[in-house]
Amino acid sequence: MQIGGLGALGAMGLNGLGLNLPTLLAAEASAATESAGGKKTGGGRTPIKSCILLFYYGGPSHLDTWDMKPNAPREVRGEFQPIATTAPGVMVCDQMPRMARVMDRVAVIRGMHHPMTNHNAAAVEALCGRTPLKGDLELLANDPLADFPCYGSALSHLMPDRSAMPPHIALPHIMYNVVMLPGQTAGFLGSKHEPLRILRDPNAAEFRVPELELPAGLTMADLEGRESLLKIVNAQSAVAESQAAAGGLDPYYQRAFNILHSPEVRRSLDIGQEDARTRDRYGRNTHGQSVLLARRLVESGVRFVTVFDKVHNGLDNWDTHVNNFGRLKDTLLPPTDMAMSALIEDLTDRGLLDSTLVIAIGEFGRTPRVNKEGGRDHWPYCFSVCMAGGGVRGGAVYGASDKIGGRPDSNGSTPGDLAATIFARFGLDPAAEIRDPTGRPFHLATGTPLPIF
Repeated sequence: MQIGGLGALGAMGLNGLGLNLPTLLAAEASAATESAGGKKTGGGRTPIKSCILLFYYGGPSHLDTWDMKPNAPREVRGEFQPIATTAPGVMVCDQMPRMARVMDRVAVIRGMHHPMTNHNAAAVEALCGRTPLKGDLELLANDPLADFPCYGSALSHLMPDRSAMPPHIALPHIMYNVVMLPGQTAGFLGSKHEPLRILRDPNAAEFRVPELELPAGLTMADLEGRESLLKIVNAQSAVAESQAAAGGLDPYYQRAFNILHSPEVRRSLDIGQEDARTRDRYGRNTHGQSVLLARRLVESGVRFVTVFDKVHNGLDNWDTHVNNFGRLKDTLLPPTDMAMSALIEDLTDRGLLDSTLVIAIGEFGRTPRVNKEGGRDHWPYCFSVCMAGGGVRGGAVYGASDKIGGRPDSNGSTPGDLAATIFARFGLDPAAEIRDPTGRPFHLATGTPLPIF
């Protein structure tokens, strides 16, 4: 389901709502009885309430951010210098001074690795914790009956109903690399677990979500009348009949309308309520305001929010084959440094950091050696992931890379381990099973939780 783009609620109208949002709600409410195992694990810790995943498309250079090699040859170490942080012994790039001030609340995973060298295949690793079934292909065509679900969709499938808020929201755009970037959907779990997509720029002066507003001249009584009419229309469809046989949709239609017209939902999306200093702190740009909106959403009860950074086609992303250092310094790192540090500080100030896990990840890292164009190329064999909140031990570094940042040197980890960490922190057993439409079982995660808590 989308808000603000082609296929948005405004384009679908209430018919689209009737067949999608209520079904999603019904599925979430019955998730506790689905074939997902049911065993929960919290590792003795209170499960987290929310997760914000910041996805940096293109593959940020670990060597120029979180895993610098100042003693390596110049063609490896590059142009930036490491600086000290609030975490003793942990250094970061000199282009991230704000993050340096909050590293006592951040854990760095070094030595993350997987075998996918192409963006689309690697995105499945990063966003689903899985190696795609088709292998290392650049343009993986989506197959909804076979694709693995993204994290937020898997959580929607597994966890019982918690609030009137949607369980999973993705913003501010859908990622494409010629085709829709895999890893953004519910995959074989079906459309009922798709994220609610907000496809509008929160930094735009006119940012609003009109689909959540009653049209001029329309009263709630009118809307209730439309709801009744919608029920009659959908009652005639085979889909509605099968759902009715399973127990009826009435409660889920009601909740769907409650979500669309809930003051809490509208309030969480009204970024204009934030004071100017807070908005400035996150950065007056699309990424900064998207991260701020993510904080507002988890504060209001959304379980999982994915923020996609940078556009997909074109040069405005982290795929720095050319002019790596100029682009990092001038375009890519400043807004990231502002937004990520502001989020960590803001969650701390609001008492939300312990209950909210923050993850910053790209689909892979960059080559140890700088190429002849002053860039770095794709490198999935060793890269870094940052995590904060959710009980993470601040200042921790797990794993290490070799002298040139090319391969894990100790305690290497995989996206499967990251997936296991996310699910375990939500109180779920990573070994629990989910099933595709054919009944084929898959473990929720293929790895083991990272020891950073």
